[in-house]
Amino acid sequence: MNKDRLNRILEEHKLWLNGEGGAKANLDDTNLRGANLRDANLRNANLSYAVLSGANLRYADLCDTNLRYADLCGADLRNADLSGADLRGADLDFSVFPLWCGSFDIKVDKRLPIQLLYHIAKMNIKTDDADLKRLLKLKTFIKVCNKFHRANECGKVGEE
Repeated sequence: MNKDRLNRILEEHKLWLNGEGGAKANLDDTNLRGANLRDANLRNANLSYAVLSGANLRYADLCDTNLRYADLCGADLRNADLSGADLRGADLDFSVFPLWCGSFDIKVDKRLPIQLLYHIAKMNIKTDDADLKRLLKLKTFIKVCNKFHRANECGKVGEE
């Protein structure tokens, strides 16, 4: 997507967010690979409530971007820089979440850490690390994992 079109969509989205007409940003399945949402025109873009499901956001600069309640379901965030981004309430189901330094210091609510812990608990972990083994069996750890919003569908941790 070219920068001018993205600017127009974000301007319309800003109007929509402010209740001044405009339109909610719909960028589902859009190729935003390498997009810089921190340059002079798009500084700290507000993509709260935007639809980005299935979007290619690989290598995108999303530092300090407001992504609250954004639909990122199925989005590819590999190598995206999310440092300081606000992901509270965002839907990251089926997304490719970046587990690298570029995801440090993101703002999240309980949904994402619970989802990540659930996925860790469901791994078939082979280790000699006694501390890790103990952690995975802690009642509190299991209780938190089972707060995952899809635990009933995917199976509770600790149930065979």
